Amino acid sequence: MSAAQNHNYRMNVQYDGTRYKGWQIQNSTTETIQGKLETLLSRLLQEPVQVIGSGRTDAGVHAIGQVANFHTERAMDSRQLLEEINHYLPEDIAVTALEEVDERFHARFQALNKTYRYRIHTGEVSNVFERKYVYHYQGQQLDAEKMRLAAKALLGEHDFRSFCGNRHIKKSTIRTVTDIQITQKENEIFIDFTGDGFLQNMIRIMTGTLIEIGNGTKEVQDMKAILDRKDREAAGYTVPPQGLCLMQVNYEN
Repeated sequence: MSAAQNHNYRMNVQYDGTRYKGWQIQNSTTETIQGKLETLLSRLLQEPVQVIGSGRTDAGVHAIGQVANFHTERAMDSRQLLEEINHYLPEDIAVTALEEVDERFHARFQALNKTYRYRIHTGEVSNVFERKYVYHYQGQQLDAEKMRLAAKALLGEHDFRSFCGNRHIKKSTIRTVTDIQITQKENEIFIDFTGDGFLQNMIRIMTGTLIEIGNGTKEVQDMKAILDRKDREAAGYTVPPQGLCLMQVNYEN
């Protein structure tokens, strides 16, 4: 008897992370994105399915461009499977694209870089309809140009231990940040971070540190010293999760 053929499917996923405990499946809760996808796919395909994401997002964090893949012994029509998945998923999760790909494709290991956006609302009155997707900042006025100057110190390969929320991390804290774009539009500041990977809470701590430089609590030149300290206590505060969204994951092809 010949071995069953292994089919590998890649999917693009978007989700409103407000009510979820993050991407990664957990024993203590069923409210994770990975958990919802694995439960549904296992039922639809009538076999255990493991969903591999490009990376984890924390509780309350959103995604427009998450990428994931899963293997199955069943050959399925991609369009039909896509329709079935979206029919049964909760309304705050959607698979926007699905296709069969090379068996060797791995959403996490083959990702070249990821881009996240953090949105800061700086107006006096919060936008009721955007409250789940922006951080309503109520402090001193932010100097975006100072934030841009400070962000330059974060570019390149560094040990980002100062910006890691897990103070007892055993793995390497070296990462490469290739681009940080800070855009100011009316009552909002957008910060787009692109890098090969990010530590737990890393973007939210970098954002909190940039805010403290923008409001004068810290100075532009402090950023390099914070990096060199390799100490979480040296960096700024952790901004809340709802302002953060995974925008895009890039692959070689």
